Amino acid sequence: MLIKILQKTLEVFAGLTGAEKGSLFLLDRKGAVIESILTRSDATPEQRSKLIGHVLDKGLAGWVRRHHEVGLIVDTKEDDRWLDLPDQPYTVRSALAVPIVRDEKLLGLLTLLHTQTGHFSKETAELMKMIAGQIAIALENARLYAKLSNYSKALNAELEKGKKIQRDFLPADIPQIPGWEINTCFHPARQVSGDFYDVFMLPGNYVGLVIADVCDKGVGSALYMALFRSLIRVFSGQITLGGWSVTKSRQDKNEALEADVARMLQAVSLTNDYISEEHGQDVMFATLFFGVLNPVSGDLSFINGGHEPPCIIGPSGIKQSLKAKGHVVGVITGAEFEIQQTRLEYGDILIAYTDGVTEALSPQNILFTKERFFTLIGAPVASASELIERIKTHLFRHIDNAPQFDDITMLAVHRKPKE
Repeated sequence: MLIKILQKTLEVFAGLTGAEKGSLFLLDRKGAVIESILTRSDATPEQRSKLIGHVLDKGLAGWVRRHHEVGLIVDTKEDDRWLDLPDQPYTVRSALAVPIVRDEKLLGLLTLLHTQTGHFSKETAELMKMIAGQIAIALENARLYAKLSNYSKALNAELEKGKKIQRDFLPADIPQIPGWEINTCFHPARQVSGDFYDVFMLPGNYVGLVIADVCDKGVGSALYMALFRSLIRVFSGQITLGGWSVTKSRQDKNEALEADVARMLQAVSLTNDYISEEHGQDVMFATLFFGVLNPVSGDLSFINGGHEPPCIIGPSGIKQSLKAKGHVVGVITGAEFEIQQTRLEYGDILIAYTDGVTEALSPQNILFTKERFFTLIGAPVASASELIERIKTHLFRHIDNAPQFDDITMLAVHRKPKE
């Protein structure tokens, strides 16, 4: 596209000045010709190459190339800057060569030729010099755009890799638990996300349920998402990591809780302390809900660290809101996180979500709102998948073609009714 524009520009210059022939050479940072545009269409590629080499070396263009000054020849017979070539196909008696300079760097050369002496004046030379300055700006912008485009392509390729890696951090296969159905929704606002959910088996056939939202957006939050997710998995399974282990955690005050479940949930405290001590300078934190489900009894022990309260839905609507009783995770070393308990009865559904759901914007910048979300989840529903689909249908109809402002993540756990 740029070459076509420059070709047209050369033709316009020739028309404005009455030049019979002309040329435009584009140079790289080292002065090598990267593109040449000639008004002559009858020269062969070999002739063009030979002509360009001679002219830029010893001719008027060569002089301009070395001095970065306008070269005006009134009569080629009386100016030693002009180079007559053997078998030159046309006679030149006056010539004008203008450097295309940007920030003292030579980006190209413009030459105009005529068969009559004195055809080009000093006024014409000044006009061409001014226009050459505009060409220089256009060429520099084109080069910067090309660099930006190449960088953008490379960055997008890396982000796509990051997107794939991050997807791999999400559970590829949700555990299939008799009597239970688990369904999820994950729509990142960008190529990488700070939201995540996780469902995994724990010792004793317990099920770990996690949904979290790392602060900020982009690559940084995505990296911390991976760290939070890994730490919760590691610490809840009583595995050590770099000297950190469950045995170093504080003794939970609630002695009535089953010891194994309490140790699993201490993963939140350990993750909090690890992030705040090892990476406190980054001031990265997450709102996080971590529940340990006993699929036999339906008992759910959980910690809500500053996250949007998940809801338990029964046949008649919302039964309970699992509100946060703890700080966000990763800021204050030694922060206390209260363990809470509830139970999912037969037919109940647990729905957890991030604020990207309720704060989604329409094209008119209208929020989806918690009220609308609660209305949707409060209506009767037969399964976790049906609930997720219902929310998605209304949510994405609301968003329509508006840019997605935040990551959208949901996790639904259904205890199926007794057969």
